Amino acid sequence: MSSAHDRAGPGREAEEPALKVGVLAIQGDFEAHRRMLSSLGAESSEVRTPAELEGLDGLVIPGGESTTISMGLAREGLDRAIREFHEAAGPILGSCAGMIVCDRDHLALADYFCRRNAFGRQLQSFEEDLVIEGLGDEPIRAVFIRAPWVEEAGSEVEVLAEVRGHPVAVRDRNVLAVAFHAELTDDSRLHAAFMAMCTSARSDSRAHR
Repeated sequence: MSSAHDRAGPGREAEEPALKVGVLAIQGDFEAHRRMLSSLGAESSEVRTPAELEGLDGLVIPGGESTTISMGLAREGLDRAIREFHEAAGPILGSCAGMIVCDRDHLALADYFCRRNAFGRQLQSFEEDLVIEGLGDEPIRAVFIRAPWVEEAGSEVEVLAEVRGHPVAVRDRNVLAVAFHAELTDDSRLHAAFMAMCTSARSDSRAHR
């Protein structure tokens, strides 16, 4: 029987399987995240139960209302399952309310604390051009809707962008968190950076088997 390498043809490597990235589908515009991930070549799926985390290379926690999301996580047993996914070095992207859900007071996946509705309520929603470390010199259009900011962060947390002197994009090991809705524009660079984290984690996992 021929091997995968043989079937790839002389001088060619076997094609790498698509990344499998789940999007928490309790609340928020999870479909927009799925479309963005799919446009970049990922195999995206909706996550509503612990079993749907199995086999994923990464997880996106979208916006919505952080209390409602937290209640849904506890109800389905996803809070513990997501912590286990994180402890196994699974990359996580938190967006807006997802940023809050990842903080010390919620799932404690990253060493920072958020202030909810930091820029104001719905009427104070705004857009801003942000240069985010690691995404190049061209600004990304960031959509802030009842957005948080990082009130306090541990020494190991990387601050990638700020608005009005407050961190709105951070990374703590395998958690990338932003206060804005990156899924609401056509700029896919943030999702692409997250997929790069997923690819690196997949490679590290294979190296340690």
